[in-house]
Amino acid sequence: MRLSCPNCGERDLREFTCRGDAVALSRPSEAADPAEGLSYLHNRDNPAGDPRDLWYHGPCGTWIVAERNTVTHDISATTSAKEAAR
Repeated sequence: MRLSCPNCGERDLREFTCRGDAVALSRPSEAADPAEGLSYLHNRDNPAGDPRDLWYHGPCGTWIVAERNTVTHDISATTSAKEAAR
């Protein structure tokens, strides 16, 4: 699999680290039940379809958002996280 970095172009997947869903997670408060904290750390939805994932490109230090089909692993789009936040 290859990802396109906005700075470096198309690169091999080994240059990237996946950080998970690009949608912000809601961290439980410090007063929350310990089970809620464990759920926040370990449980994530894994839907079939086209989620937006946050990836880090180590060689140039760029965070990107990739839209990837979880069934076929096809990448439909990549953009810098800064651009995606606008």
